[in-house]
Amino acid sequence: MATLQGNLDASGLRFGVVVSRFNDFITSRLLAGAVDALVRHGASEQEIDVAWVPGAMELGPAARRMVQCGRYDAVICLGAVIRGATPHFEHVSGQTARAIAALAMESPIPVLFGVLTADTLEQAIERAGTKMGNRGAEAAMAAIEMANLYRLLAPAGARASTSEGSTSRLSNE
Repeated sequence: MATLQGNLDASGLRFGVVVSRFNDFITSRLLAGAVDALVRHGASEQEIDVAWVPGAMELGPAARRMVQCGRYDAVICLGAVIRGATPHFEHVSGQTARAIAALAMESPIPVLFGVLTADTLEQAIERAGTKMGNRGAEAAMAAIEMANLYRLLAPAGARASTSEGSTSRLSNE
């Protein structure tokens, strides 16, 4: 049985990050966590491009453009939607998740969902680098692993351009 698994080596990979400006006191922490995780795992800061968008609803369309431009090995979407007193939360969080999931399914590169959906500001703060870890860093780690796995799963001709052993692990068990 062959086991295919991406590794956590970001060296030589290029990342696009789309960040929502709305709730930027949270999203800036998510971005800091994502960049830190990418760099700690070998990515160069020069290989990370960040695009700021007005709100969570704009994450999907901007991520689509990043995918289409062909410069990136993975795209990470970061945002924070915090419940208020109206049903607006459900609409924004649901449509944002659907747009990013649809893009991820059709994209030739990994598209990662790092959007917090929280009932309270305190929950969002906890997930942006305090008690509950940093969801931006977690999305970045998943992006590294998935980019390496996608390279391993590339068609045979495309795989030849990837140096052996540098992006993933294949073992027969």
